[in-house]
Amino acid sequence: MHTDYLPEIRIKKTLQRQAVAWPHCRTQNAGNGETQLPRFHFTPFEMPEAAKVLRREVRAFLREEMPQSTSATKARSWSGGAAEFSRKLGERGWLGMTLPKKYGGHEKSYAERYVVIEEMLVAGAPVGLHWVADRQSGPLILRYGTEEQRQKILPRIARGEAFFCIGMSEPGSGSDLASVRTRARKVDGGWRINGQKIWTSTAQHAHYMIALVRTGDGETRHAGLTQFLVDMRSDGLTVKPIANLTGESHFNEVFFDDVFVPDSMLIGNEGGGWQQVTAELAFERSGPERYLSSIRLFLEFLRVTGENPSELEKQLIGRMTAEMWTLRNMSMSILGKLSAGEDPAVDAAVVKDLGTSFEQEVPRLIQANTRSDVTLETGDAFNDTLSYLLQNSPSFSLRGGTREILRGIIARELGLR
Repeated sequence: MHTDYLPEIRIKKTLQRQAVAWPHCRTQNAGNGETQLPRFHFTPFEMPEAAKVLRREVRAFLREEMPQSTSATKARSWSGGAAEFSRKLGERGWLGMTLPKKYGGHEKSYAERYVVIEEMLVAGAPVGLHWVADRQSGPLILRYGTEEQRQKILPRIARGEAFFCIGMSEPGSGSDLASVRTRARKVDGGWRINGQKIWTSTAQHAHYMIALVRTGDGETRHAGLTQFLVDMRSDGLTVKPIANLTGESHFNEVFFDDVFVPDSMLIGNEGGGWQQVTAELAFERSGPERYLSSIRLFLEFLRVTGENPSELEKQLIGRMTAEMWTLRNMSMSILGKLSAGEDPAVDAAVVKDLGTSFEQEVPRLIQANTRSDVTLETGDAFNDTLSYLLQNSPSFSLRGGTREILRGIIARELGLR
């Protein structure tokens, strides 16, 4: 076996012992007679009663308001989008749910927001346009933004009227954010940004980008990074869609050619971008979208297998159900930590890595176990959904941080690098 694979094997084995064994392994011996929590401790989290009541309300809304669409279209859910549907969610108070009321939010719990997201994804609702703004841009602005930024932007997010994209990855750096080269130089009244971002989801539809750029240099690669709120209509900013195997363009390249950003649009502290973006990623990497991207195909598989699945189909359904349930509990554990004000960035990386692997495995396993009498003609709901996810699932390990970067974060926490 090639030695390049050994670190990955060590990480996987450690995760199997410490993460996947949740919730049975609560403590481990510290070597001095005392016990301590394992490095990745996914504490069980029970949904409060208010969240359970809300779940019934959301399901009733979806039965009435879900746009008529095919199963393959529903599989796109958070990578698709419909502006009118986003505005309806805003009217119901289901966007900006955890934001303060003074900024147009609703001061609901993270658990209630989780329920709304989970139900939307399972139903295949078109939530992609507001997704980034609601999930991470709003909370980031609330935490690090100025009062002017909060008053101007957050109410629009809560109404489903402001869509965001994330300007992190760059050519030659990918998810290695410390190697960001897009640079901003100080000018009168603001900054001029030059550089390029890539794999920027829904940039062609966004009103704003939160861009991580270099404003200075320091002793470490993480120094000198700053976040800016960039108006996507700015002069000198160009968006070029990247077509994927399905012919869609969810990802984009974004070019900055001397783009001016006023001082009022700097987020947080100059040079504080690294700390800010790592806190932001805990929201991006731990939600139900990290294990439910292939849920529509799983539901179609249940439909075509019917009431009398074969023994192999029963085993496959049981396996996928067990993995999904474990990932859900791990994700909900991080929800509990976020609710308590903790920063579970490394735990979120574990969930993202395991969840992405599961999401990519589902279409491959189902394809390998499809009955010979199932039609594979275009227009069939099962086939179209399977075809879409087989082509699109390779991108799951790109968005939100590549597998290699995530495992580097995990390895560092485990003391393996």
